[in-house]
Amino acid sequence: MLSTLSRAIEARDPYTRGHSARVTALAESIALRLGWSKERLALLHVGGPLHDIGKLAISDEVLSKPGRLDEDELAQIREHPKLGARLLLRVAPFRQALPYVLYHHERWDGAGYPSGRSGEEIPLEARVLAVADAFDAMTSDRPYRHALSRDEALAEVERCSGTQFDPEIVRVFLELFAEAEQLPAAAAY
Repeated sequence: MLSTLSRAIEARDPYTRGHSARVTALAESIALRLGWSKERLALLHVGGPLHDIGKLAISDEVLSKPGRLDEDELAQIREHPKLGARLLLRVAPFRQALPYVLYHHERWDGAGYPSGRSGEEIPLEARVLAVADAFDAMTSDRPYRHALSRDEALAEVERCSGTQFDPEIVRVFLELFAEAEQLPAAAAY
């Protein structure tokens, strides 16, 4: 059921094919570095693939619009965490993954959505996923812009440390990439 839902999300938008899997893998790397338990990692493997499930309720015109979104369209997109949470609440085995879905667009400085939580008010699961999600979005082509290079995206993540992202999560994320560069076969990004 999980893989079916994940495929349904990505089928709506060709620009996001593989996004959920890449985000989950990046988040898992961070989580492992943070010493998460097997149980917590298992929930990541539910919440990561489902983090954008609310986009199933957003119109195709908005999801695939080639230009900037207007205020009404942006308001629709900002509803996807709440819409996704409502869907998750209906499926008992997925309820514990709620933090990934509902809070992954909150910001460390409180300027995110849907609830404007800040700092450690945002569940750790969502803070980890936010960094992975943003990085993958930046390094992927979208209808409204071309992908950034890996180095440009890493610089942007670093620039947004303490505003958009939890500084500790950013530190761990950047360390992982720095270490991967020293391996004979560098990471896919």
